[in-house]
Amino acid sequence: MDRKIGIVGGGNISQTHARAALQIPGVQVAAVYGANPDKVARMAAEHGATPYTDFEKFLAHRPMDFVAIGSPSGLHAEQGIAAARRGLHVLSEKPLDITTARADSLIAATDKAGVKLGVFFQDRFKADLLRVKGWMDAGVLGKPILADARVKWFRPESYYADSHWRGTLGLDGGGALINQAIHTADLLLWLFGDVSAVHAVRKTALHQIEAEDTLVATLEFANGAIGTLQATTSVYPGYPRRVELTGSEGTVIIEHDRLVAADLRNAPSDFRSTGDDQNTSARSATVSDVRGHQAVLEDFIHAMQTNATPRCAGAEARRSVALVEAIYAACASGRRIELRSAS
Repeated sequence: MDRKIGIVGGGNISQTHARAALQIPGVQVAAVYGANPDKVARMAAEHGATPYTDFEKFLAHRPMDFVAIGSPSGLHAEQGIAAARRGLHVLSEKPLDITTARADSLIAATDKAGVKLGVFFQDRFKADLLRVKGWMDAGVLGKPILADARVKWFRPESYYADSHWRGTLGLDGGGALINQAIHTADLLLWLFGDVSAVHAVRKTALHQIEAEDTLVATLEFANGAIGTLQATTSVYPGYPRRVELTGSEGTVIIEHDRLVAADLRNAPSDFRSTGDDQNTSARSATVSDVRGHQAVLEDFIHAMQTNATPRCAGAEARRSVALVEAIYAACASGRRIELRSAS
C-alpha cells in the first residue's frame, strides 16, 4: 500500500528521514515543511515533493498519511499535536520533547485523535542490541548488578555556532545529555529497566553554549542494580559509545552498536557481532547510513497498516525524557532525585 510522508524540518536529520523513506517500496515524500525557504525548496526538489514554509498549509496537504518531525526538540510536541488534530500519524525524532509535561500533551493528543505516535530510537532495531535484549529478557545475565554507559563524543564549535537551537535550553532542552546521549538513556531503560533515582553533575567545559557539554550521572535501577552514564560533546577526538552491562552470570560489552564481548558463565550459541552500523556518530552529526531510520519507518508504517503499537511508541519514549529530566534536576539541586514514574 502506498504511503505519503510529510517531512517537518529542512536540516540534516530531515534529509536522513527523507532518504530512509525512499528506501521503502511504496513510500513517497509528499511535502516538506521548514523555516528556511532555500533548504525546503532544495529538499522538496530532490525528492519530488511540495515545499512549504507555512505549517498550516503543509498540514493541509493531501494525500499525506503521516509526518516525520525533525525540527528542534522543543517544537516536537507542538508540531505533533497540530498534525494529530489533522488526522496525521506522528513519527518524531528523539526526544519526544524536552519535558515530560510536553511529552504527555503529545501522547494525549495522539490518543484522542486515534493516530499512531512513534519516536526514532533506531537502537531498538540493531541486530546486536536485539540479541542482547533477548538475553536480558531470558535472564542470561542473571541478576542485574552494574551498568556503565559512556557517550564520550566530540562536536566542533561550528556545530553549535551554525545553529540557532543546538545547546539552547529553550529549543534543545539541554546539551550533550538530551541531544547526543538520549539514545543511550533509552537503551539503558530498554535493556536494564526503570531507573528509580539519580545523582548527577554537569559542566559547560568547552563550548560557548547555554547547556552542558559534559555530564556524569549515577543511576539507581528499580531492580537493585546501579550504574553510570557519561554524556559529552567535549572529548576530542570523540570515541565510540560503549555500554557495559554486568549481571550475576557475566558481562556483555557493546561498542558503537556492536556486541564486542559476551563474557558469560554460559555463553549463548547465538553470540556473534553483525557490526552493521557504519555511522561515525562519535565525531560527526552526519548520518550516512540510514538503515536504522529506515527500520523505524518500516515498523511505524506496519503499525499504521495493522493498527499495532510501534516498537518505540510515545509511552516508551517518555521514559527517557523522564530520566533526563530527573538527571537535570539532580544537577541543579546537587541532591539525589527520585523518579516518580519508576516501577
